[in-house]
Amino acid sequence: MESAEIRRRWLSFFEERGHAVVPSASLIADDPTLLLVNAGMVPFKPYFLGETKPPAPRATSVQKCVRTPDIEEVGKTTRHGTFFQMCGNFSFGDYFKEGAIKYAWELLTSSVADGGYGLEPEKLWITVYLDDDEAETIWREKIGVPAERIQRLGKKDNFWSMGVPGPCGPCSEINYDRGPDFGVEGGPAVNDERYVEIWNLVFMQYERGAGDGKEDFPILGDLPSKNIDTGLGLERLAMILQGVQNMYETDTLRVVMDKATALTGVQYGAAQGTDVSMRVVADHIRTSVMLIGDGVTPGNEGRGYVLRRIMRRAIRNMRLMGATGPVVQDLVDVVINTMGQQYPELVTDRKRIETVALAEEAAFLKAVKGGTNILDTAVSETKAAGGTVLSGDKAFLLHDTWGFPIDLTLEMAAEQGLSVDEPGFRRLMQEQRDRAKADAKAKKTGHADMSAYREIADGSGATEFTGYATTQGESTIVGLLVNGVSAPAASEGDEVEVVLDRTPFYAEGGGQLADQGRIKLDSGAVIVVRDVQQPVPGVSVHKGSVQVGEVTVGASAYAAIDVSRRRAIARAHSATHLTHQALRDALGPTAAQAGSENSPGRFRFDFGSPNAVPGTVLTDVEQKINDVLSRELDVTAEIMSIDEAKKQGAIAEFGEKYGERVRVVTIGDFSKELCGGTHVGNTAQLGLVKLLGESSIGSGVRRVEALVGVDAYNFLAKEHTVVAQLQELVKGRPEELPEKIASMLGKLKDAEKEIDKFRAEKVLQAAAGLAAGAQDIRGVALVVGSVPDGTGADDLRKLVLDVRGRIQGDRPAVVALFTTANDRPLTVIATNEAARERGLKAGDLVRTAAKTLGGGGGGKPDVAQGGGQNPAAIPDAIAAVERLVVETV
Repeated sequence: MESAEIRRRWLSFFEERGHAVVPSASLIADDPTLLLVNAGMVPFKPYFLGETKPPAPRATSVQKCVRTPDIEEVGKTTRHGTFFQMCGNFSFGDYFKEGAIKYAWELLTSSVADGGYGLEPEKLWITVYLDDDEAETIWREKIGVPAERIQRLGKKDNFWSMGVPGPCGPCSEINYDRGPDFGVEGGPAVNDERYVEIWNLVFMQYERGAGDGKEDFPILGDLPSKNIDTGLGLERLAMILQGVQNMYETDTLRVVMDKATALTGVQYGAAQGTDVSMRVVADHIRTSVMLIGDGVTPGNEGRGYVLRRIMRRAIRNMRLMGATGPVVQDLVDVVINTMGQQYPELVTDRKRIETVALAEEAAFLKAVKGGTNILDTAVSETKAAGGTVLSGDKAFLLHDTWGFPIDLTLEMAAEQGLSVDEPGFRRLMQEQRDRAKADAKAKKTGHADMSAYREIADGSGATEFTGYATTQGESTIVGLLVNGVSAPAASEGDEVEVVLDRTPFYAEGGGQLADQGRIKLDSGAVIVVRDVQQPVPGVSVHKGSVQVGEVTVGASAYAAIDVSRRRAIARAHSATHLTHQALRDALGPTAAQAGSENSPGRFRFDFGSPNAVPGTVLTDVEQKINDVLSRELDVTAEIMSIDEAKKQGAIAEFGEKYGERVRVVTIGDFSKELCGGTHVGNTAQLGLVKLLGESSIGSGVRRVEALVGVDAYNFLAKEHTVVAQLQELVKGRPEELPEKIASMLGKLKDAEKEIDKFRAEKVLQAAAGLAAGAQDIRGVALVVGSVPDGTGADDLRKLVLDVRGRIQGDRPAVVALFTTANDRPLTVIATNEAARERGLKAGDLVRTAAKTLGGGGGGKPDVAQGGGQNPAAIPDAIAAVERLVVETV
């Protein structure tokens, strides 16, 4: 049974039994504590925590998931992988243990003809929690599983919680016996390789307290309503139903390995080393396609870093198997063709996915070439210092700057006889991750305990947003935090977070910055609001300070936003929609939104593109946007179902989470997008849009920055003033300026070439005198000294080689000259063959000199170059070179 059919049967089975079918959420987690969705229940977490009311008492889904903690283990075993699909059925206060158990047994053991998976009942083993007599009784008496195939396990294996205070409960797992070929008998308690877990049923019935680890926490009592959360690993079930030994041999991964074989000639199963590479390629390419499909683009932090890392591991492993040219196109196509049966949007977005993936492959191949030179220098410096371990910070630099996977650095360093300080590297990596995670969390929560926001949400419900229709209005303070802690009151000067029952303030989201303004209380107290966030769904938290008086929970208030700021942001947001559509019209659907920020009077818009956008295209885009403004198109918003929005062709932003009902913003006949932000009423209100230019912000992602309205006018007015000043200077009309300035620059460049030529001639004239004045160090001719400041690196190199060539006969010669250029010391050292035979190598001499100068250097044994930070140390560097020559000969 193919994976797509397993998925179809799952959803069909539970839909027929009253479950609402919930589409897989994006892999981009709507949770500040997660980079990516890593479990099937993550999209349902707000329902289990009581933050949001579930849309139905029963639900089912097949959720895309990515886990990367053990990424280095992927490929080494057949059990580790990064992408997987979790089939789940959920009950929110509806059926409980008996219902969940009966559904699971029915679906697994019913015949294929009856819509089930057709597993043999006698091959299924059950585990329950130690003291869960209720579950054990249901399995034994209601289902008929023999007692000898039911085992009890402890908290570590059969008890579930989120790792924090909240819902928890015992589990019951269903395991499949793969037979004696996979190990000894005895059930899952003895051998989890033979008895593989396929379905975990979680019975959420208790509330847990604080504690560490999976076992050390107290049970505080029963939950007010009991819930069900189950998860079946689609890949594991596919492995069983397709009769293969591991998930890499299932239909959606095997085809990728087959394509890798076609590209490299390497057969899976031929050797352990290439088998590891095959599995890495299959897993990582599939995960990459799924991540790009959900809007992730390669980068150096967060989700982008995860994608970049796994893509580059896959490409590198293809090269280890012998691939010499680009391979990503073929591999990505196979994944889209296979996974597209389950996720049709992959087929629709094929061009965009391929564009992003190919750009990252090209960038990595270029990085390998450049990073290899950096690694060679680091290795040489380590060896010169007598070390055998490449430092963790060097490995981190290669990883962070050049995108070198650590295993690539390990292998290349080992080839040159060095190990790598892995603990130091991983410490720096962890520090980087911690900073990124802390920054993301702090932005949303201000370092407050999330439970404080949940308590407010539980007590008062979601905040009603009135800002679409009004900019001010009456409200009531329903929550108050001072320094991140709930408080009944706050005084003048306190930094506070305020929750209102209703608010005109827009909370930051969808690329739009938050409103600012004031909240006035009947008592005369005033709160200045600087920012608004939604740390938990639906609850707007107003962050600011008490300017006057005392603020208390329950007090009546009057909230008013800064109207001029809101209008400026609204103009920017509407301009962003116009820019998005104009770019898609010019570049095609690959110019999909990858992020934005709408601030007063200006905006930035990120979009997918493998190459820079030509200036002529950008000019056309700007012209098109301003043409739309002159058409005075109405801007309208309408609430509709997500399906209806898609039918109307509305564009959705990657990374945003949408419910069943969505808000669609339409700009005349030009643009239609899903958007929760605020906008102008008519395009004429924008006045003017000026695109400032575009640039790269990562592999395959470009950024346009622009000004709107008065800000755009002010910019053009300044440009007009500059043009007028240039006209006066060059005595020409505006249209003549480019030609006249180009002519002036050409003449300046020619003059600079003449100066450089004169300087070089003067420097080279000194060659004969320097050669004639060579010292004799035990038979070695040593020329060492300084040349005039300002001598460039190329001229210094020519001079050194000229001097070396003037030393006659077979006499060993060392030439070491120094200069200062751009306030930095520079040295070039050369040796002839006779000198090298006596142990004098240019690279060794340069490293000694450069270390004295406070820098570094390297090169070949015959000629090398270095530099530093301290020009005053040149005399000391000259002396150091002389000492090393004496010591060597």
